[in-house]
Amino acid sequence: MTDTPTPRHIVVTGIERAPLDLVDRLGEIGTSTVHEAMQRRGYVGSHIRPIQNDVRVAGTAVTVLTQPGDNGMVHAAAEQCRAGDLLVVASTGPSDHGLFGDLLAATLLARGVRGIVTDGAVRDVTDLRAMGFPAWSQHVSCRGTVKGSPGSVNVPVVLGEQIVHPGDVVCADDDGVVVVAGHEAAAVLDLAEQRIESERATRDRLDRGELMLDFFGIREKLTALGVEWVSSA
Repeated sequence: MTDTPTPRHIVVTGIERAPLDLVDRLGEIGTSTVHEAMQRRGYVGSHIRPIQNDVRVAGTAVTVLTQPGDNGMVHAAAEQCRAGDLLVVASTGPSDHGLFGDLLAATLLARGVRGIVTDGAVRDVTDLRAMGFPAWSQHVSCRGTVKGSPGSVNVPVVLGEQIVHPGDVVCADDDGVVVVAGHEAAAVLDLAEQRIESERATRDRLDRGELMLDFFGIREKLTALGVEWVSSA
C-alpha cells in the first residue's frame, strides 16, 4: 500500500513581476483591446464581474490558492503584496463565502495594491466602493469565512478559463478580466497600441458615414453565405 503524499502548502516570498511601466500602460488600454491584441486569449470568463463601474486597472498578480470558505491564506498573501500588485484569489472548490471585505481592503490599500480578482465572493461592497478599492468576483455574499485550512501564496492558480502565474499582468475593467503572461507584456502592449491606432482610423471613416459592413468586406462575406438584400419580404 502506497501512502498518499501530503499536499505541500507554501508561501513564496520572492517572485518576478512584470515591469510596472508596461503594466501601467496596459492598464490604460482596456481589456477588450488587450484581449483582441492577444488574438482573443487571456479572458477569465464572463462569470467574474466588477462590483463597481468606470474603473480600469492593471496590476502584477500576487496569487492565492485557498480552501472553500476559508480566507486565512488571503491574510498570508497580504504580507507579500507591494505597490502595483493586484491580488488574485482562487479556491480549490466552489465557494460563495465572502472571503474579502473592507478590513482586508484597508490592509491592501496601505500597501499600494490596486484591487482583487477572485472566483469566490467579496462582501462589504458598499464600503469597498467608498474606499475606492476595486474588486472583480464571481459572487457577492455576506457569508463569513474561517481561518483553519492551509493553502498557498504565489503559486500558479486557475482562474476561470486561465492559468495565472505570480507576476503576470492582470487587466480589469467594466468588460471583465484579462491575464497577460509577464513575458508577453511588452509584445502585447505593442500590438494593443497598434490596434488603437487602427481603430482611430476606422472611427474617422465611421464619423464620415461609412459602414463597416462595406469597408470591412462584411457584405461580400454575407452574400457568399447566401444572404440576399431584397426590397420586400
